[in-house]
Amino acid sequence: MSKFSSLEQSLKHFFGYDSFRPGQRQIVQAALGQQDLLIIMPTGGGKSLCFQLPALLQPGLAIVVSPLIALMQDQVEALLDNGIGATFLNSTLSNAEMRSRERDILNGQIKLLYLAPERLLAERFLPFLGMIQQQIGISAFAIDEAHCVSEWGHDFRPEYRQMRLLRELYPDIPLMALTATATERVRQDIIQQLELRQPYIHIASFNRPNLYYEVRPKTQQSYAELFGLISQTSGAVIVYCLSRSQVEELALRLQGDGIKALPYHAGLEDSERATNQTRFIRDDIQVIVATIAFGMGINKPDVRFVIHYNLPRNLEAYYQESGRAGRDGEPARCSLFFSYSDLKKVEWMLDQKENEKERRIAYQQLRQVIDYAEGTDCRRTIQLGYFGESFPGNCDCCDNCRHPQPTEDWTIEAMKFLSCVARSQERFGMVHIIDILRGSRNKKVLQNGHDKLSTYGIGKDKTVEEWKMLARSLLHQGFLNQTTDGYSILKLNQLSWEVMRRKSSVQIAVPKKQAIASHKKTAAAGEMLFQRLRVLRKKLADAHGVPPYTIFSDPSLMQMAQQQPQTLAEFARLDGVNRHKAKQYGLSFLSEIKAYCQQQSSVSLSQGGNNSRLYLTNTLSLTLELYQQGHSPEEIAEKRNLKSTTIMGHLAELIEMQQPRRCRQDSLPQTSTTHITSNSTGGDFFPQNYLRTSPRML
Repeated sequence: MSKFSSLEQSLKHFFGYDSFRPGQRQIVQAALGQQDLLIIMPTGGGKSLCFQLPALLQPGLAIVVSPLIALMQDQVEALLDNGIGATFLNSTLSNAEMRSRERDILNGQIKLLYLAPERLLAERFLPFLGMIQQQIGISAFAIDEAHCVSEWGHDFRPEYRQMRLLRELYPDIPLMALTATATERVRQDIIQQLELRQPYIHIASFNRPNLYYEVRPKTQQSYAELFGLISQTSGAVIVYCLSRSQVEELALRLQGDGIKALPYHAGLEDSERATNQTRFIRDDIQVIVATIAFGMGINKPDVRFVIHYNLPRNLEAYYQESGRAGRDGEPARCSLFFSYSDLKKVEWMLDQKENEKERRIAYQQLRQVIDYAEGTDCRRTIQLGYFGESFPGNCDCCDNCRHPQPTEDWTIEAMKFLSCVARSQERFGMVHIIDILRGSRNKKVLQNGHDKLSTYGIGKDKTVEEWKMLARSLLHQGFLNQTTDGYSILKLNQLSWEVMRRKSSVQIAVPKKQAIASHKKTAAAGEMLFQRLRVLRKKLADAHGVPPYTIFSDPSLMQMAQQQPQTLAEFARLDGVNRHKAKQYGLSFLSEIKAYCQQQSSVSLSQGGNNSRLYLTNTLSLTLELYQQGHSPEEIAEKRNLKSTTIMGHLAELIEMQQPRRCRQDSLPQTSTTHITSNSTGGDFFPQNYLRTSPRML
């Protein structure tokens, strides 16, 4: 720490940021104090920095355990691009490369080493681990994706259980466990399995306010709907499917319709899978169609859309997978297509599990997904409630809040339901309670003598689906609890008793028809300088052989577009720009910004009468600028990874907006803009200099 007067100064030096995100500073301080840590922080919250910065401020080597090769490669590339000594050891390296990297480690040139758990604890690797400790010292072990330790997590991996051996071999070296998703049960399991000693625990909010969530009914027209959604998206898209065959089929269909898409699943050859992922990460293609094998293997921060074309396995997995969208904090969208035919496929897969306990838990988790899909409450309320976090609803960023169903007072019905739970001694699940209320004479009701309860048959006026709708809403709103051991037993809480004592009312959203609301996407306006900087970033990334986001993130580019720095000193003050990156890329980006500003200042603005502003979508604006630069529709299609017919459609739409007799290149001024004005005669395009902040998806 002697080199820096403050943690903020070190943050700017290494990573280019002026301030920490919520919780990061306290975590770094705890790590520097040699404490064990458990960090629960959602995707995009800045988990990696929590172990990377302490590693750079302490002597020795920090060892990071990561479950996937692609994930460790992404992080190492990003660190190297920041001028930080980092490397990984895995099966992709030749023997010569392994020896070279091992020499660099022992010579003290590396500060962060990424390993898979299998390699770290392999018999042949443990002696080398001892050499590291003896010669340069190990500053800390960081266990990333720590939910893999727990059998109650959504991605349990037995080899993660062996991590407790680190505590035995190196009892004095602190352990840091990090994950984006963990329920209370999983958190306690992580602490126990890794033998964390009085850990500093940080649990950030699971809320991702930049993500829009929606559920869509899956019908025969869903592919056309999917294609339309992707076509309207300016940015990277992940589409998750249930099976390998569906991944292949959907990727081919999208390719046939002019979308640059590739498949990703465990059945592909390793080389093909790696190539497809690399092309997606480096923006050579727009869409990756994948099974959940792609779930944790992506560190791309600028994914703008994640689509689940089939049901996810559980809410934790859905949160993790949909959370791949908008990791840069910019607006992004998450859509889930829901159908009961998919439900049958998932149930068949669950039936293949031999372990009865695992099968029972998996079925309960599947029911929670169905409750989420059919739920009429705020999607965030349901998601965050799953992780034990309360949320008041009305997020205005999900389909249920944007298009709310009419609410009704169901307090009386809720009192009946909760009273029935109480009178059956809180020992049964939703279906049995509904059977009692509706006066069923099935074997289970009669055997337990529940036909003698005062609540027996008092709910015949409501259908089974209506009672299920109420029960789901009671759970989502916190008026009722449910066990998580696979049996889904309903339990009362303080709020339950407040309802039964008439101290609280229960309002639920009641759809007029039992259908899931859909959301129509409104195209967002974009800033053309931002798009030009993205094109430059892609060129530089290709030249350096790295993903574009490792050069600069989208938020950094947006800040450049808004502030338009003119000197290296101004450029270096931007978020995400450290000294290394300012030196390496500053002149290139300043040149592009200056060229844009000069172009803008040289434009003569027409003052014709009766002008009306017409706002262009981001995609139309980019097509217009490329056309203004003299590119043919075919060249524009190639540059934008779109079909020529799509570009012709853009030009036709531009003509229709202006109603000109002809659209000539010499009638389009050489400039870029986010909106245009048309004169009363409907001829030429007259740009206005207009700066719009970062694009938002509504």
